[in-house]
Amino acid sequence: MPIAQSLFLAIPVAVSIACAAEFPAPAVDTPASAHKKKDTAVLAGGCYWGVEAVFDRLKGVSGVESGFAKGDQSGDPGPAESVKVAYDPSKISYGQLLEVFFAVAHDPTELNRQGPDVGAEYRSVIFYSNDDQKRVAEAYIEQLNKAGVYPRPIVTAVAPLAKFQAADESQQHFVDRNQNSPYVVTNDLPKLKQLQQQFPDLVKHH
Repeated sequence: MPIAQSLFLAIPVAVSIACAAEFPAPAVDTPASAHKKKDTAVLAGGCYWGVEAVFDRLKGVSGVESGFAKGDQSGDPGPAESVKVAYDPSKISYGQLLEVFFAVAHDPTELNRQGPDVGAEYRSVIFYSNDDQKRVAEAYIEQLNKAGVYPRPIVTAVAPLAKFQAADESQQHFVDRNQNSPYVVTNDLPKLKQLQQQFPDLVKHH
């Protein structure tokens, strides 16, 4: 279990502080792929349980793995709870993944915490693996800040990915296996409800 979760189960987390009606799609995005193939995105937005559950429900996503990522740069504060998203760029773009990341998966204005979980391991980071991902991420953060989508500045870092290490099996797909957990009920299930309401066209139909 992530470190701080057992200490703050009674504290509700705000799923999003941005208004859905005002949330813009990325003006800069990666080009749509004409061929079916796989790409990956690595994103950190607090406890990986809920973030994994959100991305696992998106069309074009073939798999999501919870784990820990580090950035390849000086001053990196250490591993962050992250998810590695495998997706088909002909069905969902990198920019669309980031739109969900910012609008639903976490609050990008919280520094070194996310809701009840406190510490650098819960920081908000986009770990890019190529120049296109870096370009789209930086442009979208600038776009959201200029649009005043949030009442506070976005603190999400954009860093080159150095390493991703998967968490053990007990941490994978935790929300689906523990939907009655007090932490999941308070912090994660509201994200899934918001995802369905805000992005119905992106959600898989089972």
